[in-house]
Amino acid sequence: MTSLVRIYDLATDATETVFETDRLIEAPNWTPDGTALIVNGDGLLFRLPLDAPRLDRIDTGDLSQLNNDHGLSPDGTRLAISDKTRNGMSEIYTLSVSGGSPEALGAPLPAYWHGWSPDGAALAYAGRRDGIFQICTMPASGGDETIVTGGFDHCDGPDYTPDGRWIWFNGEKDGSVDLWRIPVSGGAPERMTDDERVNWFPHPSPDGAHVLYVAFEAGTEGHPRDRDVELRLIPAEGGAPRTLLSLFGGQGTINVPCWSPDARRFAFVSYARP
Repeated sequence: MTSLVRIYDLATDATETVFETDRLIEAPNWTPDGTALIVNGDGLLFRLPLDAPRLDRIDTGDLSQLNNDHGLSPDGTRLAISDKTRNGMSEIYTLSVSGGSPEALGAPLPAYWHGWSPDGAALAYAGRRDGIFQICTMPASGGDETIVTGGFDHCDGPDYTPDGRWIWFNGEKDGSVDLWRIPVSGGAPERMTDDERVNWFPHPSPDGAHVLYVAFEAGTEGHPRDRDVELRLIPAEGGAPRTLLSLFGGQGTINVPCWSPDARRFAFVSYARP
């Protein structure tokens, strides 16, 4: 296993590899100050400074079975993580960005974090409810869960738009996996892609112009790793997608928000072929 942490520049279409390792690394977030990435690997969480790339472990207390669903609060002071150490199923916790004792959100299990509202007040996540994965929200301080989707066979990957008006997600319906968005204030979801690809993990850019996502080959079930995939960009209000690059990846490539604060670049992970 060789993991390549890479950065794509929208202005130049250039890709830079900033870190390479023989361990499994997944799901880069970009810190709000632009100086580092947050990644996970082997059930642990790391800070990867961009000026001198290395894996600096972040203390997550007794939690050591993190999956790749983690991310930073808008002000950069808190981390949301998803881990199954305590209960055997994925649970959402928050903790200081510098590490420390994680605090459970209190969402029903299982729950997989994916998005933080721009004002920092709410979290969006995927949770299996009555046998189907739905998109849910909850105040970041804990409280009542709101299930915001219905009528899908499977939902995942929710992420907020920077104006806080929409939640984008991938939804499976009638055998097709497309990108959708739903108003945060309530209302019907809108289908944003309609093609033969299996489209996952939409991430609106911080400037509100684009949405980045990973497109699996037609017929792919779920979001497996070690597949030939494409990273695509779609206008925020919908339209024809543009393929930015093809790579060997999938699961772990862009599971979580990965844009640079200035919306000019994004981070992703690709893997060497066996």
